[in-house]
Amino acid sequence: MPATVAVNKPVHVAIVGGGIIGVTLALGLLKRDVNFAIYERAPAFCELGAGIGFTPNAERAMLALDPRIHRAFKEISTPNTEDWFQWVDGYNHDDTSDPDGVNEDLIFKLYCGKRGFEGCRRQDFLEGLLRLIPEKNIRYGKSIESVTDREDSGQVLMRFQDGSTSEADVVIGCDGIRSSMRRIMFGEEHPASCPSYTHKFAFRGLIPMDSARAALGDDKASTRFMHLGPDAHALTFPVAMGTFMNVVAFVTDAEDWNAEGGKFTAPATRADAVAAFASFGPAVRAIMGLLPDKLDKWAIFDTRDHPVPTYAQGRLGLAGDAAHAAAPHHGAGAGHGVEDALVLATLMKAVESVSVGSSRAERIRAALLTYNEIRYERTQWLVESSRVVGELFEWQDEHCGRDPERFGREIDWRSHRIWDFNVDEMLRDTEDQFSQRLRAGYSN
Repeated sequence: MPATVAVNKPVHVAIVGGGIIGVTLALGLLKRDVNFAIYERAPAFCELGAGIGFTPNAERAMLALDPRIHRAFKEISTPNTEDWFQWVDGYNHDDTSDPDGVNEDLIFKLYCGKRGFEGCRRQDFLEGLLRLIPEKNIRYGKSIESVTDREDSGQVLMRFQDGSTSEADVVIGCDGIRSSMRRIMFGEEHPASCPSYTHKFAFRGLIPMDSARAALGDDKASTRFMHLGPDAHALTFPVAMGTFMNVVAFVTDAEDWNAEGGKFTAPATRADAVAAFASFGPAVRAIMGLLPDKLDKWAIFDTRDHPVPTYAQGRLGLAGDAAHAAAPHHGAGAGHGVEDALVLATLMKAVESVSVGSSRAERIRAALLTYNEIRYERTQWLVESSRVVGELFEWQDEHCGRDPERFGREIDWRSHRIWDFNVDEMLRDTEDQFSQRLRAGYSN
């Protein structure tokens, strides 16, 4: 087909879901002067969960997406007292001279880089990002019901549960692990439409830092630790500028998850957490004893068992947990979503900049196919590896068991595969592959 001159109208991107990934994508588009609207089903934004951390690759992606994202994170992230991530034996305690001591044997430590792998409270980060987005670009109370890619009109039609409709050139689902967009794209009966229980759950909570220091000492309370043991493990790190210690205590569960109403959370108590870690050493028992009396158990679901076959279908796309929900054991799921947002924002700007071609719809389809090609392998690897390291942390891996050297080798190469990712090279590959698709006929 001979090339024709196209009238360059602004691209309009619909973002379904206003969590951290949807909002970072919006800021990336705003930075590149690409029109967008966020459709959030809740009447107001609310990011669930206590703490979140970002690995070095995620910080580089933030800078490339919009430096204000990175600045918003650093303004509220809590520096660890050490730039090393430490994995310790939270189970065995052989010091008979100090049976209640909180010392734990070091299994492995890994350098995170200067101020690397810091944490913050999710809600604080989301609120900081939302202050950067014009209110006119946000639609609240919009629960997506159907999406139709109408080739004849050049627009994608969205219908919402309140009966309203809206149109856009492209629709990106950033609506999390229980994504409605994923079900719309692949159908209710497709195995990938629903995530799978990993047979682990987590108690999550915040402990006032004064209490944590009194029980554990300054060093252990104010930097990142992973406390390992058989069939359970606990992650601790400081948040809220050092006023709280965030605790995520994981437990292997042989049963199916059957919470009321299909929820991924269930009520729990501090006594439940204390009982689950009763056989662990004094440090871990002390941590559990400091948790709030009322807790939630968070079921760990992911998309490993039934991955989506693609993140792109026509002019519909998926990003973040909607595309590749991973168990949290690498602490890298949100960071990979930020990388997704960077690629998508780059491609939407490229679509708008192209001045030749048969139609904008074809260029958008080519852009989303490029996005899928760039992001699929890396993100699916993360989903798989997150399951693996969850087993490593609980001494369930047949090869490593409790061997510190084997454990260290596994953690080292897996972590560096995530952390050392070259964001600039990803963007060069994105631009090259998009250009090749345009030359080859747009959607091949």
